[in-house]
Amino acid sequence: MAQPRITKTRRRKIAIFLRCLGLSFIAWLLFAVSTEQIYRIDAGISYVNIPESKAFHPLQSDTVSIRMRMSGWKMFMKRLRPDTPHIQVDLNGLRTRNYIVFTNQLGYINRQFPADNQVIGVSPDTLYFDFSKQTQRKVPVRALYDIQFKKQYGIIGDTRANPEYVTVTGPLEDVANIDYLETDTIRGTDVATDIRTIAYLNKHQKNNITIYPTFSEITIPVGEITEKVVELPLKMENAARYTSVRTLPSKIKLTFLVSLKDYNKWSSRDFEAVVDMENWEKNKVQNLPVILTKVPEHCHVISMEPQNVDFFVRR
Repeated sequence: MAQPRITKTRRRKIAIFLRCLGLSFIAWLLFAVSTEQIYRIDAGISYVNIPESKAFHPLQSDTVSIRMRMSGWKMFMKRLRPDTPHIQVDLNGLRTRNYIVFTNQLGYINRQFPADNQVIGVSPDTLYFDFSKQTQRKVPVRALYDIQFKKQYGIIGDTRANPEYVTVTGPLEDVANIDYLETDTIRGTDVATDIRTIAYLNKHQKNNITIYPTFSEITIPVGEITEKVVELPLKMENAARYTSVRTLPSKIKLTFLVSLKDYNKWSSRDFEAVVDMENWEKNKVQNLPVILTKVPEHCHVISMEPQNVDFFVRR
């Protein structure tokens, strides 16, 4: 059966309809992006003007929901590239009460955003705080790093921090649980020289504590490293009840990385490898795993041969 052909007149009507539909969509889009819209977004909060004489616990999450009035075009771009803004909350009002009302701080919050993005509300509107005894404590600084070294280079000594200790001030129950503070991650690629940098300390989202100082100078010694091979005699543990115990082989070969300047510093006397006869008694294993119990600092073991040894026991 032959299919009916679309006449030239009908094709013209369809083309006109599609053109009108396209123009209507464009007109609607232009109207939508030109008018103001209400946009809701989550934001993290941090605190400023913290009362020095009081320690506090926030009784709610450190994330709030913000309602913003902005143009439709900006809202469209926000949806294409979503982000999580951060706002500061002024705690000066805690000197006389235990809560902060966002409605009273909309002017301060709006100054933290572009002029054409107007904050009209925050949920929850009120933040409540629980006050407790404030204390101080000195804790050590730990450097975090993610460094890729140039070939044949690596860390050859202890990482140093200046200052080594910082003072943490805050609620007694929070400060007592802080044993050390980590820095922000220090990053580097193709590194072949010592690293000296200023790293800020990470509160790990504990907004109710203060740190002094807030940063530390970190020094990471970097130098050329090379491989070294030593032979270690095996020591026996829990073998006193036997007349004799002999392993096969009696020594292992250990390969490790060491700095070029310390190549002659470390020898087999600085390492220790043992086998534990209790492992045989309990698990009836056919061979014993070799366990390294002593390795000098900044010596990185890359292989051990063999990792398991045969043994002979005379009761």
